[in-house]
Amino acid sequence: MKLLKEKHISFIKSLDKKHEDFEYWVTEHLRLNGIYWGLTALCCLGAKDAFDREDIIAFVKRCWDKRTGGFAAYEGHDAHLLTTLSGIQVLATYDALDTLTPQEVEQCVNFIEGNQMADGSFQGDRFGEVDTRFVYTALSSLSILGRLSAKVVDPAVEFIKRCYNFDGGFGLCPGAESHAAQAFTCIGALAIVGRLGDLSARQLEDIGWWLCERQVPEGGLNGRPSKLPDVCYSWWVLSTLAILGKADWIDHEKLGDFILASQDPKSGGISDRPENQVDVFHTLFGIAGLSLMKHDGLVPIDPIYCMPYDITEKFKKYPYET
Repeated sequence: MKLLKEKHISFIKSLDKKHEDFEYWVTEHLRLNGIYWGLTALCCLGAKDAFDREDIIAFVKRCWDKRTGGFAAYEGHDAHLLTTLSGIQVLATYDALDTLTPQEVEQCVNFIEGNQMADGSFQGDRFGEVDTRFVYTALSSLSILGRLSAKVVDPAVEFIKRCYNFDGGFGLCPGAESHAAQAFTCIGALAIVGRLGDLSARQLEDIGWWLCERQVPEGGLNGRPSKLPDVCYSWWVLSTLAILGKADWIDHEKLGDFILASQDPKSGGISDRPENQVDVFHTLFGIAGLSLMKHDGLVPIDPIYCMPYDITEKFKKYPYET
């Protein structure tokens, strides 16, 4: 089965034209994330210009919350670290970070840093949910903005290290169950700040083994033992292995077949597994997984940032400047 590039491009382009659909309005809380997912998928497909650049930038700017300095999922919503990263990623993809004034950048940095807790973790917003996802989104955002600092990084790294489990996985907080998405957020965050060396060689080996054991007989990857495979883990698992230099520890051919079997051959898009309903989230992470496997001429994607290399090379700095 081949990758249905043109159908996927058409599917993504159609998503913002369904204003009469109930589903359009009940997913308002995911709108800015959805723009990032769609745009990044289009970049991987070599169709970055399929969206109207100026319209997207204007939408992102309307999602900026002047009260807090972060980005919200939609204008009028509360800012969150997850959507703040998406807003920054979209602007960076369009080389439009300079549309933020120095004062707005400072407010955004203050919003991100202000959500760091005393133990080095981050809450997503003022409501207090703590998760290693937010450590990743905070450090990734600050990295893209060129504002990483030791005062933020050092305690965040210590928190990540406390989330490592005996089985080789990472949890969303210390003592929580290992999960593949948390493995990505923890390893990705350490890679962003050049601190993978804080983990021992034995730990890195165990992490690799825990991740490669996520591949099931169908070829797909799951997030935890004894769970069904899901296309999104084609990213969470494979990107983490790629960061560790162990991407060949899983069967690429079988994983590629699983992703391609999850495509909608009529309307485009990719679902979580074959025969299910497609969505832009799984479309991105299926395409991103294929990109990591160098499939079918896709634009190469950076496993650390989930953005094409030609974009991340503009802001990546090792080591970060303090």
